[in-house]
Amino acid sequence: MNQTIRIQKTTSPKVKPDPKNLGFGQYFSDHMFILDYNTDKGWYDPRIVPYGPLSLDPSTMVFHYGQAIFEGLKAYKSKNGKINLFRPEMNMKRINNSNQRMSIPPIDEALAVEAVKTLVSVDRDWIPTEPGTSLYIRPFIIATDPYLGVRASNTYKFMIILSPSGAYYPSGINPVKIMIEDEYVRAVRGGTGFAKTPANYAASLKAQEVAHDKGYVQVLWLDGVERKYIEEVGSMNVFFKIGDEVVTPSLDGSILPGITRDSCIRLLKHWGIKVSERKLAVQELYDAHAAGKLVEAFGTGTAAVISPIGELNWSGNVITVAEGKIGELSAKLYETITGIQSGALKDELNWISEID
Repeated sequence: MNQTIRIQKTTSPKVKPDPKNLGFGQYFSDHMFILDYNTDKGWYDPRIVPYGPLSLDPSTMVFHYGQAIFEGLKAYKSKNGKINLFRPEMNMKRINNSNQRMSIPPIDEALAVEAVKTLVSVDRDWIPTEPGTSLYIRPFIIATDPYLGVRASNTYKFMIILSPSGAYYPSGINPVKIMIEDEYVRAVRGGTGFAKTPANYAASLKAQEVAHDKGYVQVLWLDGVERKYIEEVGSMNVFFKIGDEVVTPSLDGSILPGITRDSCIRLLKHWGIKVSERKLAVQELYDAHAAGKLVEAFGTGTAAVISPIGELNWSGNVITVAEGKIGELSAKLYETITGIQSGALKDELNWISEID
């Protein structure tokens, strides 16, 4: 697909937020990218326009049937003045994996990467430079037919918005408390668990509210059939160091194939550390803790990068991991990935895509 991205710049730039108090996902830059689809033209008219509201019919299908997908990645200012993107081609490949499951037409991945680069370049002044900050990038696709009826839409919008953001968790890199969910189910094999679709996150809200009320930051999901195998945290994949082995649940169709997850696995293998992708029963995890073999636990995701887990609660059985402190491996992974992203460390695995 050889399409030129046209650019319409805003005449009313926004006042930028305080870079020391950004929070996460609260502020949005001056521009957004839009690409339209219909069955006659395919994907057409790639454009960057001033950020603003959408005008959609009340019967628009995304409101009623949830046909939508989204992604998340980040841009960073490097010390050499260039802008770094971390493995953006992986995000666009995952968009098409999600599209396939949600009956959305595939996008041109190269055009999508170019759209991200062009939009970030236009709004480069929105990239914060305070430690721990970044420009969060949210691509998404929504079904736009004005129609009430259960079928795939014939029209769509692919959009990208940008948000200068700080740490995803208020505690930053400090260990978080996680509640293991054994009542509600998020996804099952054959469903949409591996796709990055809004419905997966809506299904997690009730359990997350219950966990928050009990003082826990996130929920760790068990499999939806036997309710005994660990899957993922609400917004993260999860890893456990048991003895000298690092274990993460295998991708069996109900777990999101995280890009940070993949990056951690590659780094660990690069360092010569044993990594296993396999089923992990929650009872095995608790037995390992009782035997003194559960060394550390951490979540991985674009938003938080690495989030050490300091406490787990399974049906009232509370265990403390790594004395509630940041584990050595968690810290090394965090420092390495963020160092590569910011340009402070050499990109030995060729993960960075630069914007001049």
